[in-house]
Amino acid sequence: MRNMRSFIIVGIFFLFLGGAFIIYFSQTEEKGVFILEYHRINDQDDDEYTITTKEFKEQMEYLREQGYKTISFMDFVRAKKYGEKLPEKSVILTFDDGYEDNYTEVMPILAGYGMKGTVFIISNRVGLEGYLTWEQLKEMQTANIELGGHTANHLPLASLPPQKIDDELRLSKLLMEWNGLQTIYFFSYPNGSYNDTVIKDLRKNGYLTAVTGTPGVNTFATDPYRLQRTYIPRSKLGLLDFKLRLLKSRLYTKFNIRQNII
Repeated sequence: MRNMRSFIIVGIFFLFLGGAFIIYFSQTEEKGVFILEYHRINDQDDDEYTITTKEFKEQMEYLREQGYKTISFMDFVRAKKYGEKLPEKSVILTFDDGYEDNYTEVMPILAGYGMKGTVFIISNRVGLEGYLTWEQLKEMQTANIELGGHTANHLPLASLPPQKIDDELRLSKLLMEWNGLQTIYFFSYPNGSYNDTVIKDLRKNGYLTAVTGTPGVNTFATDPYRLQRTYIPRSKLGLLDFKLRLLKSRLYTKFNIRQNII
């Protein structure tokens, strides 16, 4: 009985300590830019990569209530290079693969909040069922959406030979620009797969930044070709899960866990 009582007391102590730890760090803002990773936003698909419109709106409401302002990758690059001022609490909203709901759902939702986003396109899937069309992409670029590359065929780049890596990066960019889109400067690694050869080829092909799948908060000291990004999947815990993922990125930066600093 005495051992059980001691066990309960110790458990309560660590629970209290853990709660205090979470509360403290959730209120401690790491200076820098969050980059959030989404895929599909709709009310039809039911998988890890699809968030309902209701859940997405709740997350945008939370960001707005917390004082966050959305920026583009170009805003970040210009601030770093020319000293242009960013909002004190900045976030970049990214959407991988180029699904059609990024046009039908994401673009109007963001417009309603006065927000912007970045969509990373698999260029050889443009026009396929469920994916964006060239006309939709052109319209998005003139609205509140920035576009970036996500390779031509969504292959894990680090597993490819050098020539195939170059083909994927070069064709991804050229296909979009040849089809009338504005110059593509930004990139997302499929499945977070990259190596030194990939980064070298990104530079050669005129890309300015690339995002990984590693959590954290970005500053001007973060490697622009290995930017930290916070993955936002479908949640079973509602808005709490979203808050915990932001907290995880803060903690990764706070304790310098897998942070890509140059």
